[in-house]
Amino acid sequence: MATLSTDQKKAFIQKYISYHAEADRRNEWTFFVDEIYAPECVYTCEYAGTLLVQARGTEQIKATHYGRDMQHGWEDWTFPYKGFYVGEGNEIITHWMNRGPGLREDGSHRETPGISFLTLDDNCQISTQFDMFDLAHQMHLCDELEEAGLLSPALKENWVIPMKTRLIEQLQRNI
Repeated sequence: MATLSTDQKKAFIQKYISYHAEADRRNEWTFFVDEIYAPECVYTCEYAGTLLVQARGTEQIKATHYGRDMQHGWEDWTFPYKGFYVGEGNEIITHWMNRGPGLREDGSHRETPGISFLTLDDNCQISTQFDMFDLAHQMHLCDELEEAGLLSPALKENWVIPMKTRLIEQLQRNI
């Protein structure tokens, strides 16, 4: 694999940011997948050791992570980027937020940080992506949203309750 130039990686980052901002506005996350992900891309999300989700190829990414998952309770959320870091070779690290709906009384966002590790191929498309975020803090944020009346019932049923159950089961294994 050829090493992309810094300018190529920065151009990719700008395209990536613009697509995600448009997805936030549209509340539709599949329109850009074929352009920025390689057809054989492997997208992995690790949920604190409780669940490993891996989509292989653009069709699975559209059907799962950006399709089914983003359309069941995440509709009022945004995922703004705080920074991008260009690494050696074709690696990029992204720092983003899981930002829930509404503001706190002090005007701050209800959000938790996430990080993605991207590897680009020779065509400046993502060949691998690995996402991580603090699941315990995400569950705490969902509790805060529920207390404020801002947590989607679909998100609670389809994601929060199953994730809390998995997290509790994992933590109780060695007690």
